[in-house]
Amino acid sequence: MSLVFSEETHRNMLSHIPQCTGREVSEWLRALDDGPALVRFEEKVSWLRGEHDLSYGHAKAIVHEYELRRAARRLL
Repeated sequence: MSLVFSEETHRNMLSHIPQCTGREVSEWLRALDDGPALVRFEEKVSWLRGEHDLSYGHAKAIVHEYELRRAARRLL
């Protein structure tokens, strides 16, 4: 089951990721690019959690941001 974050909650989560994880959001987005070719959102969240020991909330926020940026690139 997937929780839905408001835009404000998502931005708040992203702003805390560097402090909580020791890595910038851009580094996490690169990790997803360089990681396995997973298709489903929850697969990506699970991979981040298992591979990098992230909380569900942080992993979900990172994957959500990754998907938002990927969709924006497709529109250009």
